Amino acid sequence: MDILDFAFMQRALIAAVLVGITAPAIGIYLVQRRQPLMGDGIGHVAMTGVGLGFLLNASPVWMATAVSVLGAVLMELIRWYGKARGDIALAMLFYGGMAGGVMFVNLAPGGSNANLSSYLFGSLSTVSPSDVTSISILATFVVVITVGLRRQMFAVSHDEEFARVTGLPVRALNLLTAVTAAVTVTVAMRVVGLILVSALMVVPVAAAQQLTRSFAATFVIAVVLGVTVTISGTVTSYYQDVPPGATIVLITIGAFVVLTALATPLARRRARALAAAEAEAATGGEPAAEYAIPAARSAVGESGV
Repeated sequence: MDILDFAFMQRALIAAVLVGITAPAIGIYLVQRRQPLMGDGIGHVAMTGVGLGFLLNASPVWMATAVSVLGAVLMELIRWYGKARGDIALAMLFYGGMAGGVMFVNLAPGGSNANLSSYLFGSLSTVSPSDVTSISILATFVVVITVGLRRQMFAVSHDEEFARVTGLPVRALNLLTAVTAAVTVTVAMRVVGLILVSALMVVPVAAAQQLTRSFAATFVIAVVLGVTVTISGTVTSYYQDVPPGATIVLITIGAFVVLTALATPLARRRARALAAAEAEAATGGEPAAEYAIPAARSAVGESGV
């Protein structure tokens, strides 16, 4: 494949694979917490870090990581203590982050909006060797957290009160989830872009949920789908000369539509099987074997971790 003859495409593909793994890995917890747009908010804040990187002649990736982690912690604090005015504070944080990024880039020596666009929407040719190193380190952190603490993070994301009763450090785990989401945003910005990163966190998870309700299965399918669409989008972007971030997101949405169409008949069959089994039980009889087994499997799949 001639695509692998170019060093910049080798770097872009490595970054794409890491993004495809990390974005759905943390996205499944955000979906469970009913915070699917958290990545979008962090992306706004991360723009200030990118701008500071240009202004201070430092690594935009690491500056964006520091600023987005700080922003994620502030978001959690606002969620805990903001009460009625929390939404206003979050809005100011998000839009202030975007405005700060644009301002810092324009104040930087030789700065222009063109420099910022590759971070906003992704770019294949600008992924440098140092970016690959930074992304690899940050992606390793995300994978270790999302896989190593999956039971604890799932428990907190699913039901905070129950998790607190069982003795889990709920606030610490919430902060860790927010920080991990912030790190994921900076991992993905070179490929997908800060504006579109939230889609890659959420849509593969939503697509995987069309096929299964088991947490473990959803996690695996979402990650596989994430890697597939990021590689496909990157390759398509190279051959068709189209923006990588937009291409990846559109392919992801297309995959969601296809999986939804394929899963609908299966969901209806499961619903009929479960209804038949419940009807049998209500009349005092034993459910037929052909209905009992699928219903039991469905029930187990609802809570598998």
